[in-house]
Amino acid sequence: MNTLDFSLLIWFGSLSAGFLGALTGLGGGVVIVPFLSVVCGVDLHYAIGASLLSVIATSSGAASAYVKEGYTNMRLGMFLEIATTFGAVAGAVVAAKISTGVIAIVFGIVLLYSAYLSRKPYSENIDNLPPDPLATRLKLNSTYPTSTGEQSYNVRGVPFGFGLMFIAGVLSGLLGIGSGALKVLAMDQIMHIPFKVSTTTSNFMIGVTAAASAGIYLNRGYIDPGLAMPVMLGVLCGAVLGARVLVRARVQLLRNIFSGVILVLALEMIYKGLTGRL
Repeated sequence: MNTLDFSLLIWFGSLSAGFLGALTGLGGGVVIVPFLSVVCGVDLHYAIGASLLSVIATSSGAASAYVKEGYTNMRLGMFLEIATTFGAVAGAVVAAKISTGVIAIVFGIVLLYSAYLSRKPYSENIDNLPPDPLATRLKLNSTYPTSTGEQSYNVRGVPFGFGLMFIAGVLSGLLGIGSGALKVLAMDQIMHIPFKVSTTTSNFMIGVTAAASAGIYLNRGYIDPGLAMPVMLGVLCGAVLGARVLVRARVQLLRNIFSGVILVLALEMIYKGLTGRL
């Protein structure tokens, strides 16, 4: 396969990853890395480096729109980014010291969990409990737009949520994904933030998280422009297309297809990690 054909293959695979990631809210990184390493035979470290750049690009493109619409809680996002950034740097440092087989097994486990999350229905999570004292002190409580006007909400479980964000950052730096699934889970289930706010704030954060670890991968020579460029362009196009299709598509059917794809990739990653083929 010549260079042009290989680049087109990567672009099309990245387009599909960005499309599916936009429809499920999990991002394209969970597909990009196994696609590059398992299907295309790219070294796992280079696949992670390219995926991190695609996360930065997609986050930058979508975050501004969500901020303008008033969904993103920027103050909360910047506070939690402290934890995710330190975690991402720690994950990138650890990635250079352990074998690709271990990384592949961890990635496979994360993919299995992502497959489960992609099939799970979501609902808005608003309660009428009194404000959390720490969240009030940090001014993290906010509002977001609904069909009936601005809806206020209170942030809870700040210390626990902050700790989970560190773990999300470690996974991002180690595996080259935005860890949006874990971030959304922490904000939705632990911090009791409305789901729309959780997803948009997570999207706002993942670019910063990925940038923190991408610098380490760049310094170690694991970011190849010839590989990263078609990945970024494909994921961006796919994310835009997925966002437009989302309003008309049967989302649950698409979620089922997505979970099936990443289930197969997860089993393949774990198998190759255990047998030392990555």
